[in-house]
Amino acid sequence: MTSLPEFDDLDAIARWAGELPAFDEAAAQAARARQGELTKPPGSLGRLEEIAVWIAGWQGEAKPALDRAQALVFAGNHGICAQGVNPFPQEVTAQMVGNFEAGGAAINQLCRVSGAELSVVALELDRPTADFTEGPAMSEADCLAAMARGAGAVDPDAQILVLGEMGIGNSTIAAALAAVSLGGAAETWVGRGTGSDSAGISLKARVIEAGLARHRGLSPMQRLAALGGREQAALCGAVLAARAARIPVLLDGYICSAAVAPLAAADPALLDHCMIGHASAEPGHARLCAALEKQPILDLGMALGEGSGAALALSVVKGAVACHSGMATFAEAGVAGA
Repeated sequence: MTSLPEFDDLDAIARWAGELPAFDEAAAQAARARQGELTKPPGSLGRLEEIAVWIAGWQGEAKPALDRAQALVFAGNHGICAQGVNPFPQEVTAQMVGNFEAGGAAINQLCRVSGAELSVVALELDRPTADFTEGPAMSEADCLAAMARGAGAVDPDAQILVLGEMGIGNSTIAAALAAVSLGGAAETWVGRGTGSDSAGISLKARVIEAGLARHRGLSPMQRLAALGGREQAALCGAVLAARAARIPVLLDGYICSAAVAPLAAADPALLDHCMIGHASAEPGHARLCAALEKQPILDLGMALGEGSGAALALSVVKGAVACHSGMATFAEAGVAGA
């Protein structure tokens, strides 16, 4: 498994960005040249061609492979639930973790179909983070520890990483992180989550505004500790560990995208190796994707979480790579080119 440097503080992460591996332009250019030689009209596979070139650049291979895929789901509980922002009790988080471990959730089925090896990491479910309207959700040390847990769960031999989450109340956390990282009123970032009605959505917005007012003037990564949860910190840690190992990442929907927004605010290049698997039905996700300058692979009206959209998108990415690396060129097939 992988690990992060022992950071003295959260702001050291932004300073580390310049030391991380970069996209291999030479491999990507070789992959683009190969696309022009394959037995198909140029551009006829649409975005699949772009995805294949992107994978090639991160693997450093003109003909990449995706034989080993890992999926990680991080679970955490949140003190903000004391404000009544979620209609379900926090016990559901642990119950759903049990469902994942028993193979009964949607993510289990989608990982089985897409060929990803799934692991679930529960993060101190019996010790929720603090209520961010009363103080920081996590101390800096707690946030760094959760990031280390996320990093340590990454398989360095994986060729692609699928990320998901579970945590009652974490749609409120997502909206708070999106608002503090990208700006705008809280009401523009909140949605139904796991079933909030209009009154619940309004409450979530008021709670988030109170948190934003309390935690003004912080650096991007300090905001993660102040407003985030352990699963959001773990997702950031996993993203950083994957980057250090040159592993491309498929983020799930709104929760995952918002979780890494502090990384983007610290240095946009920290997310260069990430794609977003699907466009969530949560209303803030389209704005978040636009701000991150990332186009989701799929748009199926999903809003489940768990990594389900990213796991489904993995099948598309695998198809893109299979066509790119497995198709014959015109010369190999003896077919006349243009």
